[in-house]
Amino acid sequence: MAVDIYGKGVRPKSADEAGKLAKLYKSDRKLLKERIKAAYNFLLTNKKVDPTQIVVLGYCFGGTTALELGRSGVDLAGIVSYHGGLESADPKEANNIKGKVLILHGAIDPFVPAKEVAAFQKEMDSAKKDYQLISYSGAVHSFTNKKAGDDITKGAAYNAIADARARKQFSVFMNEVVGL
Repeated sequence: MAVDIYGKGVRPKSADEAGKLAKLYKSDRKLLKERIKAAYNFLLTNKKVDPTQIVVLGYCFGGTTALELGRSGVDLAGIVSYHGGLESADPKEANNIKGKVLILHGAIDPFVPAKEVAAFQKEMDSAKKDYQLISYSGAVHSFTNKKAGDDITKGAAYNAIADARARKQFSVFMNEVVGL
């Protein structure tokens, strides 16, 4: 199931517009959590959904949102973030995470710098969470998006090797957490 955090019919037309919308929710984590929890609760109304098998996955801002859903304390088997933001408004909320966490990160992503990565690791380690953080050398933000181009100096670019490796790691993770 795909979730529309921005609102019905709201579709950013450019990277700048997407950035402005993401910034709105990053600066209001309560609103972000309300939106993603509403989607989660809606998902639970479907009788075909096994609530013990839910894995939330997001790319970029979606990765940030996936982590926020986990930090909100809902029951999840797993949380996956592809080149998503890792910052937390309250690192103690990591204690609320109930599922395993997989972070697939571009090692030279200027939008998610080393300081943010280190703070995330400290947050997860302090909460004693089961997480994996995999950094792909030579990869920047959007390394899974072929439409991002190949100029890493722009901060966002496709990286075929990192993309392929991340997909394999995701498969391993899914097998571990839900047996797929």
